[in-house]
Amino acid sequence: MTINWILGDEVEETLHHYCVELEYKLRPKIVKFLISRLDPDSSVDFSCFQFDIDVEGRSIGISNTTPHRYYSLIEADFPKPILEFTKI
Repeated sequence: MTINWILGDEVEETLHHYCVELEYKLRPKIVKFLISRLDPDSSVDFSCFQFDIDVEGRSIGISNTTPHRYYSLIEADFPKPILEFTKI
């Protein structure tokens, strides 16, 4: 799985640390979401999934570079606000 960060013009060290912490929280939740939506009998390689995280807009989306067959399976149910993912 690849996470593409969409950041503002200036990236401070504080923002970099925030992104690392956020990715640490998001990865397990995204993987859990993917497992719940994909056929357990298929051997899906999660490395083909890409997500775009807009830090300023506080949203997350499935990147257009994710293969269409997977994109269409998860797009409708994928929670977009980062806050939704980071609760708990």
